[in-house]
Amino acid sequence: MGIFPPCDLSEMMEKLLGTVCGKIKDEPIVELKKIKGTVVLMKKNVLDVTDFGSSILDRFHELFGKGVSLQLVSSVNGDPVAANENKGKLGKEAFLENWISKITSLNAKDEASFDVVFNWDESHGIPGAFIIRNHHHSQFYLKSLTLEDFPSHEGPIHFDCNSWVYPTHRYKYERVFFTNKTYLFDDTPEPLRFYRNQELKNLRGEESSGGMLKEWDRVYDYAYYNDLGSPEKGKDYARPSLGGNSDYPYPRRAKTGRKPNKKDPNSETRLFLLSLSIYVPRDEKFNQVKFSDFIGYAIKSIGQVFVPEIKAVFDKTINEFDTFQDVLNLYEGGVRLPEGQTLDKIRAHVPWELLKELIRSDGERFLKFPTPDVIKEDKTAWRTDEEFGREMLAGVNPVIIRRLQEFPPTSKLDPQQYGDQDSTIRREHLEKNMNGLSVDEAMEKNKLFILDHHDALMTYLRRINTTTTKTYASRTILLLQENGTLKPLAIELSLPHEQGDERGAVSRVFTPCDDEGVENSIWQLAKAYVAVNDSGYHQLISHWLNTHAVIEPFIIATNRQLSIVHPIHKLLKPHFRDTIHINALARQILINAGGVLERTVFPGKYAMEMSSAVYKNWNFTEQALPEDLIKRGIAIPDSSEPHGLKLVIEDYPFAVDGLEIWYAIESWVKEYCCFYYPTDDVIKGDIELKKWWKEVRDEGHGDLKDKQWWPKMETQSELIQTCTIIIWVASALHAAVNFGQYPYAGYLPNRPTVSRRFMPEAGSAEYAELEADPDLAFLKTITAQFQTLLGVSLIEILSRHSTDEVYLGQRDTVGWTTDDRPLAAFERFSAALVEIETRITERNDDVALRNRAGPVKVPYTLLYPSTSDTSRVGGLTGKGIPNSVSI
Repeated sequence: MGIFPPCDLSEMMEKLLGTVCGKIKDEPIVELKKIKGTVVLMKKNVLDVTDFGSSILDRFHELFGKGVSLQLVSSVNGDPVAANENKGKLGKEAFLENWISKITSLNAKDEASFDVVFNWDESHGIPGAFIIRNHHHSQFYLKSLTLEDFPSHEGPIHFDCNSWVYPTHRYKYERVFFTNKTYLFDDTPEPLRFYRNQELKNLRGEESSGGMLKEWDRVYDYAYYNDLGSPEKGKDYARPSLGGNSDYPYPRRAKTGRKPNKKDPNSETRLFLLSLSIYVPRDEKFNQVKFSDFIGYAIKSIGQVFVPEIKAVFDKTINEFDTFQDVLNLYEGGVRLPEGQTLDKIRAHVPWELLKELIRSDGERFLKFPTPDVIKEDKTAWRTDEEFGREMLAGVNPVIIRRLQEFPPTSKLDPQQYGDQDSTIRREHLEKNMNGLSVDEAMEKNKLFILDHHDALMTYLRRINTTTTKTYASRTILLLQENGTLKPLAIELSLPHEQGDERGAVSRVFTPCDDEGVENSIWQLAKAYVAVNDSGYHQLISHWLNTHAVIEPFIIATNRQLSIVHPIHKLLKPHFRDTIHINALARQILINAGGVLERTVFPGKYAMEMSSAVYKNWNFTEQALPEDLIKRGIAIPDSSEPHGLKLVIEDYPFAVDGLEIWYAIESWVKEYCCFYYPTDDVIKGDIELKKWWKEVRDEGHGDLKDKQWWPKMETQSELIQTCTIIIWVASALHAAVNFGQYPYAGYLPNRPTVSRRFMPEAGSAEYAELEADPDLAFLKTITAQFQTLLGVSLIEILSRHSTDEVYLGQRDTVGWTTDDRPLAAFERFSAALVEIETRITERNDDVALRNRAGPVKVPYTLLYPSTSDTSRVGGLTGKGIPNSVSI
């Protein structure tokens, strides 16, 4: 009895009667072909180490017949009885072999390969997908499946998976993976369409039960920025919800599903401050290498904060730098580690990234901040007027300066509400330092420029100055000299009128002074106030809002509406890596109420609210570099130039290098898109593309959905422009405003983030101090010691490249599509970027281009692509364009 398989009695009778009565026939015997496959995966890890306990439990599950099974799905033949869905026919289940006996590395990043043998009915044709079921205790990261020697198919069939697969009981659906073929929806084989649609439904969470999302949930959805405040702690920690209203418009962020805050139902509850388990879809989280780098950087930086803070307790002025040497001591000294081959050998035998970061072999010392580039060659050159102007073209925030096209400069603020906000700078302030030029002549020759931080700050300045911050709105006018450098001519510092906003601004104008007396010290302070404004605007707008925040809705919409086999999904996917996770971490510890940003950057508690006000004027099409340069008056249309644009500042490193990168991206995107969309009609007929673009506008950037500048997404040019902008913002623009933070702002006197007192008035004690000890007065005006340490620690982390960085022109999977022409186009794109690297190096070596390195002797490499770099070293390199906003 025990040797026969169990069988339902009614089923036996039905088969017997059917055979006797002729109602059914015996099914023909089908000879199945054995297909060998190889699965590559990584086991569950804890940081750098494979989770040994989970590995043991998985082996127990194998012993009891609960393994990992795979089923191939036909792309040729549908199953007519599959609930009328015509789903692709399924092959027999096959199981990963030798899970118990295979010894795998304790190093979590090491891959493990497993054999699998499929019994496949050749009449089913070529498989286009497979279903995987994980009956183990623990999740694993599935990298790929490769089928060798498949009948009637030339070469192997490859499935790039790159996804965490949790035990089957965690899902209400089957986990499906597709081959590397690329399809528009209408070109998708009929047997695969059900799986394509179903996978998108799963990612949209259409069958989700709601509530707080768990780590195995793969749901991409939208939410407001309503999780920054902690209203239960009191009004000082309450923050407005950003997004979903006209007062505080904002891009959407990824949904977590956490409960509303009991104190304020419009706010979402927050996790414990140091918790790093905030929900993001699991495949959007840092991999173990990146996460270990991140933790290692943080541990190292925190140690660097504590040492000087402990020393400061015994200092004569707690929380103050008394001299510039006190600041320099942050970088000098420390624990010297072995150098050269000795340390390289030690690192080579350390398997884990977290520990490797603490024993770097690039000259950094333990428990000391690395010396920022801006003071490596010359410790005082940062104070020169030339360097002050150069950093507007080649520093960490080179995207604000614009050509002065009206004089005096005017304000766009409503005069009914804010009174007269126009500039008080007059010709006599400028012309004394203009080398004989008049203002009119200089404007006609395109030689006057402005760094304008007036309107964006003025509306918040009264509230900001009620805190410990004491600062101004500012305008800085500069002259383009014959040698290509910018010479600052005047700085205007403005405050709201004491008797009310409607009375306008109260302004003072400061001009350069070559004497060594107090007037020169006042000029240095005026430049510091400008640097404070530029630092705050850089962090909140140029960096956070205009790269991190605006890109996230595109990532959410892409995963919800474009199948993973869709060509635009494949084009954009590398440029979305890690962004949702780093943004979630930012909301948790950086931009939250009382977070690091509020404690170190001058707008303080009004920081995010101020960025919302700027977002009101955000324009997607103006994120294209050529459009941005034209808008700022930096470039003029000129048909005789290679790309139809002429720069009015020829030696503008960000613009020169950036335009080369922009047009390389555009050329690649054009080749790629035209291959899959040979006509505009194909674009108009792509239902997934329509849904994607509608959702980006109506949901992701829903507060701006009625703006007329949105492309309609009906033509090749609109698709090419859109994808080029997305890639540019996520890669090159982010690199330009992020990775220069430590090289330039790691030395806080060069880029202070806070000012603590106003400009000294003649006759005051502060003025007397400025006369007697200008360096001490400068240091007591800018960022305090603890804020400096905290801020420098943060930007050191943000400025480091991960050891697993994937740069522009690189892909982390080789066979990401099976189409030869796009692959060849990508190779040309990579080669073009390597050629750009050569030209950037040549420009940096040209001493006639004074803005390339400047008085501080820091060559401009922030837009050096590093496409040729496969070293996977990472660190504070000050160069390299990662594919995505990943830090």
